[in-house]
Amino acid sequence: MGLLVLWSFGHACFDIYALRVNMDLYTLINVRVTVVGDWVIATLSLAAACSSAGVIVLFSRDTVMCSSDDNEFACSVIQMSVLFAFMSWSLIAVSSYLMLCLLATL
Repeated sequence: MGLLVLWSFGHACFDIYALRVNMDLYTLINVRVTVVGDWVIATLSLAAACSSAGVIVLFSRDTVMCSSDDNEFACSVIQMSVLFAFMSWSLIAVSSYLMLCLLATL
């Protein structure tokens, strides 16, 4: 998700620059770069969420780490973070699809 933060920060900086110089962002090259970047970020986010879910399954079913009462809270917090990772991926996927539709209108 660190790459997502950098990608979003880069877009924010580019948007601020475009607003300052009155540049049009609705050009073919800008939309293409955004679409490709969004699809790469969506794929990497899905991979990160799936691998995190695999680690949770390993911890909860194959080890005794989550079965003890001492670590139950920590395991539930980790499970919640994996749920949030999948939720953020679903929003990124919707955004990527909408950008692809925007590219089709150019």
